[in-house]
Amino acid sequence: MRGLDEARRFYDERGRAMIRENFPAYEGRIAVGLAGHGSQCFGYDDALSRDHDFETGFCLWLTDEDDAAIGVALARAYRALGAGKAEARSLLGESGVGVRRISDFYRRYTGSAGAPESWQQWMSLPSWALAEATNGEVWRDELGAFSAIRETLLHGMPEDVRRKKLAARLVTMAQSGQYNYARCLGHGESGAALLALGQFVDAASECIFLLNRRHMPYYKWRFRAMRALHTLADMTEPLEYLLGGENGGENDALKARLVEDICANVRGVLLTQGLSHGGGDYLEEHAFEVQEHIATPAIRAMHIMEG
Repeated sequence: MRGLDEARRFYDERGRAMIRENFPAYEGRIAVGLAGHGSQCFGYDDALSRDHDFETGFCLWLTDEDDAAIGVALARAYRALGAGKAEARSLLGESGVGVRRISDFYRRYTGSAGAPESWQQWMSLPSWALAEATNGEVWRDELGAFSAIRETLLHGMPEDVRRKKLAARLVTMAQSGQYNYARCLGHGESGAALLALGQFVDAASECIFLLNRRHMPYYKWRFRAMRALHTLADMTEPLEYLLGGENGGENDALKARLVEDICANVRGVLLTQGLSHGGGDYLEEHAFEVQEHIATPAIRAMHIMEG
């Protein structure tokens, strides 16, 4: 059973009654679910996931005011439920379950108590942080405070910020994959050629998530999440092959063709979404066109590779 399903069952069987019996005045103010750090929050956990930083439990999110009133008592009541503990914890691991202030949960990912309030904040946030802040499931939130921030993080990125991030990924795809990969091979720099492919795959991956208006998880779950996307999910396999396929001779030529195929597919979506309007095969010119149509002057004036 997935960790998300275990957590939901644990809440339904024990947590729901605990809240109702001990905190009836706050029952409609406590948001409950499971989200944040950990493979189980993405629904990607398996048997191997349970060897560290994994514990059965759920999150109870409180406003700052409610935390001051009942936070300690609620945490004690939650611990008394006997939630499972992690068998081992990495140095960077921390428990993501139990009682948390809403502001603390989001501050970990956005640097503030809620959603970004300026385009500069949106521009600075890495995709993996937004992915972790919005994964998992929320089972109840009558107050709506937790879910309102979550909804903004999921769907509230300003379009000009998305376009700027997209332009930066497109130009990196052009330079690393369409241009420098073959040139590095021509120079006899096979290691540099592989680094160029790595840069290309990284940029292409985030480009695909941006075209889907989705936040990309960090590298461990990138391809798994990409397979479930609505647009360009079929690019997952060729992108994986660029990293894992054999090198040398005809394999290098095959990878160069795959780079062009991936770029052609991305270019097709740019045209379909009205982000670009023609142009050639080289993605650099499409990157500049995407940036030219950014409405906010300060964002449009940024260097093409920023974002």
